[in-house]
Amino acid sequence: MGEITTLLGRGATFEGKLTFEGTVRIDGRFKGEVFSDDVLVIGEGAIVEAEIDIGEIIIQGTVVGNIRAKRGIEIHAPGRVKGDIHTPSLQIDKGVIFEGRSFMEGGGAKPPSMPKEPKGPQAVK
Repeated sequence: MGEITTLLGRGATFEGKLTFEGTVRIDGRFKGEVFSDDVLVIGEGAIVEAEIDIGEIIIQGTVVGNIRAKRGIEIHAPGRVKGDIHTPSLQIDKGVIFEGRSFMEGGGAKPPSMPKEPKGPQAVK
């Protein structure tokens, strides 16, 4: 992780679309959308309600929304995530609360579809 270039501190509230380069840390409240190929850090105590499309994310606070990370997702205690996550690399520590689905694939790929069960006379039991 590089040097933090932007900080949304404790007590700060922001709503909207966040795009950035470098490393951004959120310790306050954020609601909206996040787009970056770089690193987002959600600090302990932060509450983020957002659709997130990121290079890499490190979570210690609360995230409600879907996350798509091109490189990786790390969730550290006491982090909480409620939403679906798409990433080629996932780390979830003991003590984390995660409610959702995880898809382990390359950053831009869509989740693979499940094969359909054969129907009719060709079905083999």
